[in-house]
Amino acid sequence: MIHFDTSFLIAASVAGSPAHLQIQAWAAGGEIFGISVVAWTEFLCGPLDAQAEVLAQTMFPQPEPFLPQDATVAARLFNQSGRRSRSLADCMIAAIALRCGAKVATVNLSDFQPLTKLGLALA
Repeated sequence: MIHFDTSFLIAASVAGSPAHLQIQAWAAGGEIFGISVVAWTEFLCGPLDAQAEVLAQTMFPQPEPFLPQDATVAARLFNQSGRRSRSLADCMIAAIALRCGAKVATVNLSDFQPLTKLGLALA
């Protein structure tokens, strides 16, 4: 299973982009896709056009919720990765992915790389 970070989903909404082609390759290989409510919220903040939103809603009809146990894991990830400014949302996305056994697809590797030492797998 692969969960998408907002950056990857935005990049993949551009037809022919490397992220778009990667999604097609993963889909052809039978990969299962998901998204956290945290990344979904960021994505809906835009900017995005109506077509990209409809396509994303088709791909992700039920974003994965943020549960109380995810809050505990996100806080641990935040604290153990250096309490980096503006990284709390990334830690929340990572916590949900860890609970679901999912890898995270992102184009902002530097945002998530510190979390790989703490158990997060990147797609």
